[in-house]
Amino acid sequence: MAPYWRKRSVNAAELLSWRSRGVRDAGTLTRHSMKVLRGILLQENRTFSKVWSKTSKSPIMYESGKIYFENYQNCYSCVHAEPQILYKLPKRSKHEKIENALLCQSPLDQTLSSASDHKPCLLALTANNWLYRLSAETGKELQRVYLSPRYKFRYLGWDVSQETFYVKSVQNKDTPLARQAGITQNTVMHLAIFHVFPLQVVGILEINKKAFGNGITDVVLSQGVLAVSYSNKSVKLYSFEHILQRYLTETVTLGKQSRLLGGKTVGDEPFGVPINIQITDCPHVLFEVSCSSNGVQIGGFPWHYIHTPPHKRHSGTHHICSLTESIMAKNGIQNMDCFSLESDEIFFHPDESGRIVHIGPTTINVLKIIGELNNVLPSKVVEDFSMTTHRNDPASQVTVTSSGRAVKRRFHHLDDDSHQETFRMVEYEDELDLLAVVTTNGEEGEGRAHVRLHDNQSGRLQRKVELVEPWDETYRHELFFDKDTIVHVEQKNSNFCCHVYKLKASRK
Repeated sequence: MAPYWRKRSVNAAELLSWRSRGVRDAGTLTRHSMKVLRGILLQENRTFSKVWSKTSKSPIMYESGKIYFENYQNCYSCVHAEPQILYKLPKRSKHEKIENALLCQSPLDQTLSSASDHKPCLLALTANNWLYRLSAETGKELQRVYLSPRYKFRYLGWDVSQETFYVKSVQNKDTPLARQAGITQNTVMHLAIFHVFPLQVVGILEINKKAFGNGITDVVLSQGVLAVSYSNKSVKLYSFEHILQRYLTETVTLGKQSRLLGGKTVGDEPFGVPINIQITDCPHVLFEVSCSSNGVQIGGFPWHYIHTPPHKRHSGTHHICSLTESIMAKNGIQNMDCFSLESDEIFFHPDESGRIVHIGPTTINVLKIIGELNNVLPSKVVEDFSMTTHRNDPASQVTVTSSGRAVKRRFHHLDDDSHQETFRMVEYEDELDLLAVVTTNGEEGEGRAHVRLHDNQSGRLQRKVELVEPWDETYRHELFFDKDTIVHVEQKNSNFCCHVYKLKASRK
């Protein structure tokens, strides 16, 4: 006889434990809430209304319901009907300015050593090489680490799947005087790698020409892979786990003494964090590919990569190949064949479905890869769904004069002409499973923008939201769609402006 399960209330701890083990229906409540919110958002009596605008002389950042102004000094929360100030940090000197930051939110199903580790925090990198962990709600300093007195660190990046982030230094470049003297720099840059939950240092790695070769232009850490780009238009991938196992000279701990620092404390000023990952030979290359300046992307199932070969005849095309065999997929060459100022964009869908999003000025194609693991036959790229803009009849290129003579123009409009409806960008809202597609149209003289909300699975248009402010394509724009909030950040010359739209019930 099957066991009898009586209905009972389940507490939050049990739900989180089930979810971490992959038990079915553990996240039902959250999914149900998001389904209800999506239904409300798509109701005809609901609309997005502009509720707030604010300008700044410095770049404006948005992340997970928070807007940051003045180099992360001022933080506004978007959870209310209108953005409200959360905190203002004390003024910093230019020497102490926050250069870059990441918002960090801990997993709910883990017990951490400190209560502050469970709350969202801002990982902030300052110009004088300090890494701060600040409360995302109050701005209070929770922890700080001094990185190095010798190397200038400036960039932060996530390796989300590994619960790891990295801090990248500026690149060392040979000066003209040094080149004339025949002196070359062996060291290109440094990476400082940290684990989060709680904050722990993995170590600092030197990227040098002896180990990785000449012509290094950039390095990133993603999905546990160290990706190195070269000036000869190639990319090499290395296993960071292998590098750590083979070349780690000492495990260092923040706040503890280190042999590499002569017994000094790791993370304290002026000692910083030592170089404890010292590569003495060439690491094993996992994968190498030649590609144009837009690099290589890896994703899909089974694993594939997207790249543009560095030959002139391949310009404007994107090649989709299997990662294991480097075999081109059937229909694997994607080309928008568009005549535009801005190039088309292609990337693996952020919903982790393995699909591919290809964005052009007049068409958006969502593609999927059909294939099986360890199959000798090549996989196939097929269209899942497509979206197109509404354009005027191309016959309008012919003009009839007063005498009745037909005159054909000697030029063609660009596909991303600001006077025609044009796709500009796509944002994915993962919790509502909606695509926010920005279109612009300047037929009436002034550029206007709409946000079209499409179902992520079928591509069907659900509703359109008109942006009140003009959209000038000569300036830089960013748009964020976050549940009941739309944030539009624009740059006009040296000024920046943030516009916030909130979901409201429309008046009858």
